[in-house]
Amino acid sequence: MNAHLTRTSINSLDSSRHGTPPPALYVQESRFGVWFLGTETWAKHVLKRAIEDLDSLIKNRRPSYPVIVDIGCGFGRAFKMLNDRFRPVQLVGIDLDPKMLASSSLEAKRHGIAVELKRASASSLPLADQSVDMVFCHQTFHHLIDQHKALDEFHRVLKRDGALLFAESTRKYIHSWIIRTLFRHPMDVQRTAPEYLAMINNAGFEIHPRSVSYPYLWWSRPDFAIMERCFGFTPPVIREETLINLAATRD
Repeated sequence: MNAHLTRTSINSLDSSRHGTPPPALYVQESRFGVWFLGTETWAKHVLKRAIEDLDSLIKNRRPSYPVIVDIGCGFGRAFKMLNDRFRPVQLVGIDLDPKMLASSSLEAKRHGIAVELKRASASSLPLADQSVDMVFCHQTFHHLIDQHKALDEFHRVLKRDGALLFAESTRKYIHSWIIRTLFRHPMDVQRTAPEYLAMINNAGFEIHPRSVSYPYLWWSRPDFAIMERCFGFTPPVIREETLINLAATRD
């Protein structure tokens, strides 16, 4: 991708078809959550760490991934990281929130990256069958209500042997008191790490055992790793995981 070319377009989704509002597709983030997504703490300790881990999990990595789709692109903070690491020819950002898409557009222009932005739901992607080499879904899935439909869409648009990079917080973390207080999510659709693995497998993806990791990062722990960092306590080996990262392949 030409780093000196900025070609950002936004395709709008008609959200008032037939004069009636569409059914809820996701739960919108709280004001605090939206603010946090724009911070360097998010970019450095959440997003960057996930992309580095996901990259290391890809089995039989291709020389290139020409078309990459960022699901729930938000502020567009992943654009430069994905562009620098995977060098796509076409980078597509998907989000339902027009304000997020406007912010993503500015972020793409700031870095001189060509990104095609589409206002759409993850459960109804405006992309052709088998037209995508990589779907990147980072900390978006726990906001979606129809998660099975979203996975069906990921499978539909990916080429055979295309990669799904999936990074999520589990039910254990989303249901924790601090997350329930500060953020907003559809609580009844949250899943454990094994449940996410089973759902993605059942959607037609192949997941190699070495392509899954469970990072127990400080921000995902109930004590924010204070006991380990300040008092030398070792985290429990047997625990309910708070995060899951995986690189799956479309079969």
